[in-house]
Amino acid sequence: QVRLVESGGGVVQVGDSLRLSCVASTRTFSSFTVGWFRQAPGKEREFVVGIMRNNGKQYYSDSMDGRFTISRDNAQNTVYLHMTNLRPNDTAIYYCAAEGSFYEPQYVSEFDYWGQGTQVTVSS
Repeated sequence: QVRLVESGGGVVQVGDSLRLSCVASTRTFSSFTVGWFRQAPGKEREFVVGIMRNNGKQYYSDSMDGRFTISRDNAQNTVYLHMTNLRPNDTAIYYCAAEGSFYEPQYVSEFDYWGQGTQVTVSS
């Protein structure tokens, strides 16, 4: 079992930047592909961005516009979501998820492990 804990959410203003963290309980976190998802009230959970195991290749949802990036620090067992120029429609609970495959998963069902989520609220 892998336990994931997100942090870094909060209430921010339009145009602000925010960095979310996802810390894993395993020392082999580098062998997991990690994705960030978000779920707004009344909407389905949607994929935002992912980072591949081993080579660290980033891959993005087609609906994203380049304001969000992902990075990882394997020594700290941590993956980050960097968000810039935040907008009110970015308000959601943000989740990180992990799985051990070698492809680029983007669906909720493809991920084995999930964190509890962290709330991001963008106020206008």
